[in-house]
Formats: sequence, structure tokens, C-alpha cells
Amino acid sequence: MSSRINCQEKYFISQAEYAKQIRPLLPSEAFNPNINKLWILLINLAILILGWGIADYLDQWRWYFLPLYLPFSLIMGNSVIVLLFSTHDLLHSKTIKNPFLRKTISLFSLAILWMPPTLWHAVHNREHHNKTNSLADPDRNYLFKQPKNWGKWIQNLFVPSVEVHPIWLIIGNAHAWGVHTFRNLTSVLFFNNGLTQYPPASFQVSSKERKAIALELVVIIVFHLSVLIYLDFHPIKLLLGYFLPVWIGYSGIMFYIYTNHMLCRMTPVNDPLVNSISLRVPKIFDLLHFNFSYHTEHHIFPNLNSDYYPVVQDILLTHYKDRFNLIEAQKAWSLMLETPRHYKDEETFTDWSGTKSVPCPLSAEKTSPKIVSTK
Repeated sequence: MSSRINCQEKYFISQAEYAKQIRPLLPSEAFNPNINKLWILLINLAILILGWGIADYLDQWRWYFLPLYLPFSLIMGNSVIVLLFSTHDLLHSKTIKNPFLRKTISLFSLAILWMPPTLWHAVHNREHHNKTNSLADPDRNYLFKQPKNWGKWIQNLFVPSVEVHPIWLIIGNAHAWGVHTFRNLTSVLFFNNGLTQYPPASFQVSSKERKAIALELVVIIVFHLSVLIYLDFHPIKLLLGYFLPVWIGYSGIMFYIYTNHMLCRMTPVNDPLVNSISLRVPKIFDLLHFNFSYHTEHHIFPNLNSDYYPVVQDILLTHYKDRFNLIEAQKAWSLMLETPRHYKDEETFTDWSGTKSVPCPLSAEKTSPKIVSTK
């Protein structure tokens, strides 16, 4: 079979081949747009707006009442997570067919994340999904042999690894999303030549996309300035109503992103069962976050209604259990803290100095794939 490729005595199956084999086992409605997800998106936008409305009165609260706002900061932080994941699903699907409406809703949903939707479509839908954990994936770990520039230094400082300091890990969880966005934004807006070295992998966008990203960024800046002005630049209002929800939201997002792929080996073929991880998390988080823990399933069917990811997982456990990276969330996090974060080669991690050599903990038990029969 042409999609099966032998590389260093390991076999891979392409994402397209998995999809071809599993698709007949899924109901047709699994690929229908789910308008309910759009309403959830709008509700969480409303939660943020309501939170800022309440925060505007915090300067009138006595200091000992201020902790009463903390639960709302947590709820707003979860809304930040939901806005990314719901817009993520929206931009993979055909829920909104009108291009202007689609762009407008995604712009204001991603504004709190400083992410222009045109950039998100380029870096996530086009680059990451088609080149997952390959040399060309902008979301992968850095290679040890890549230059030790500011992008690589910050990621080494922030990302969970055997080297990371607990203080920097906490700070990193709250700010790594911003670093990721800043790297890609500046790379395409200032250079756009595919040669910048401070992202893990550089990429290019079209002239039309570049202009759209710049215009969307202007709207995002105005959005954030409007919130800051509305909150009067008051330190308590900003801390509890703006920064704390953002830090909570970004930290939750990065927990998922760190564990999606960064423990996996690199692959020359986009094989989601080798280069991606699905997590076992408490059901409440799957309910809140659109089954985002089912990440391998998403990489096989990016446009699938996320309600059906558990169905795909059952199929994978039946036919590909020995290749499927399904890990308890706590175990995945522990493995990240026990291993270095730079690729020495496709299957080996090393540290900043290059003195350690640790095999990818998820590679050893992989077996040669067997294509499932749907007949």
C-alpha cells in the first residue's frame, strides 16, 4: 500500500488512510455542522462582557469583599478556553457558511487570545494539521541543532521538561500562548519569507492573508484597549477582571497544547496515532471543552462534530490499540516533567546543553500497523 512507508524499520499510516478506513464505520450525521456550538461560543463571549461589567465596580468594593470576585475570574478564565476551542471547531467546520459572518465571529472570539483568525487558519488548519510533528510543523519542539535564539530560549524556559524550574513553569503556563502567537505573528508580518529562525518552523502566507492578518490585529488591539479603558486602567479591576482570567485561560489552553504532541516522536509521514496524544480527563472537562482531549481523533477527522470523538476512540481502541497514544492527563504531564524537550533526532529528546539522550517514551511499544477491514 502506497500510504504505508518504512522509515528506520518503523511503519506509518497517513492521516488520509486512517480516515478512509474508519469513515464507513461512522454515522453520516457525525459530519453535520452543530449550531449549538455557536450558541455556546456566544454565551462565553457574553460571560466575559458580563465579567468586565462587574469588574468595573470593584473599586467600590471593600477590600475584604474582593475575594468574592475570584470565582467569576475562574469562570471567565474557562470562557477564554472555550472561546479558543469553540472557534477552533468553527473554523474546521461549515457551521457558518457566510464568509463575512464567519470571519467576524471568529475575530471577536479569538481577540482575547490575540490571534487573528486568518493567522490561525494558516498556522493551525494549514500548517499544523498537514505537517503534524514534522520538520515543517510550527507547533513542534525545537531541534537541538537549531540556533539558540530568543524563541528557543523562552520555550526552553517555559515548557514542562526535566529542566524546567517550577516558578518558570507556572509563569510559562500563563504566557506561553502569547509567545507562540507573537512568534508566528511577527514572522509573517515582518518577514514572511519562510526563513525566520526563531519559530520552531517558519512558514509563509499569501499577500492577501498578510493584509488580512494586519487588519485583524488592529481590531484586536482596539478591542483590548477598549477593555483596559473601560476598566479605567485601575489595578484591582485589571488584575481580577482582565489579567487573572487571561492567565487562567491561557494556562488551561497550554496544558492541552503541551500534551497534544510534544511528548511524541517526529514523523516523516503525518500518522496521528504516532505523532498525537489523546488524554483521559474527568468528564466535566470534556463537557466544558468540546472533547478537546480526544486529540488524535481530531487529527484523523478535523471536521468531525466533536460529540462523535468518543465513537472514533472506540474504533481506534478496537483496531489500533497497540499504536494509540491514550494516556491519563496526570501521566502525560508527569512524562513531560521527566523528559527533555528538544529533539536530538526524530525519536530522541535532549536538553538545552545536549548532554542528555532520552528515547521518546511513546515510541518503544509501537508495532507495525494493520489496516482495518470495513467489509
